[in-house]
Amino acid sequence: MSLYTHVPHPHIQQRKLTAPVTVHSQHRRASRFDRFNAYLAVKITDSVGTMWCAYAFALLAFVSLPAAIAGGVGTLISWIAQTFLQLVLLSIIIVGQKVAGRAADKRAIATYKDAEAVLHEALQIQEHLAAQDALLMKLEARIPGATS
Repeated sequence: MSLYTHVPHPHIQQRKLTAPVTVHSQHRRASRFDRFNAYLAVKITDSVGTMWCAYAFALLAFVSLPAAIAGGVGTLISWIAQTFLQLVLLSIIIVGQKVAGRAADKRAIATYKDAEAVLHEALQIQEHLAAQDALLMKLEARIPGATS
């Protein structure tokens, strides 16, 4: 007889079967077309999403700056908005997103490992309590007139 019966939460068994969710794991891979699209998108993002690409885009944009200045205020504002900001910031934003994605993946994995550790500790506590229950029941059996 035990004083307590542990009933594990159903999520615990399901959790053992899956890894933590990461940005990389979110790419669709159901078909060859999906795999090709994911591969191509990652390759393009990896090449455009670098600070070196941002520097190259900035240099490219500056080639047309003299013509924009010569065209007047309207042309200069158009150059800033349509050429410089869109061209250069695109790469910088992609770099930032890649950094944020890697950080999110590290947090997801760390949280997963933390949850595994907490679960392990909880199971150890349950084993400890079960051992104490067994000892208490043995001691109670030795006491004359004790009732269970």
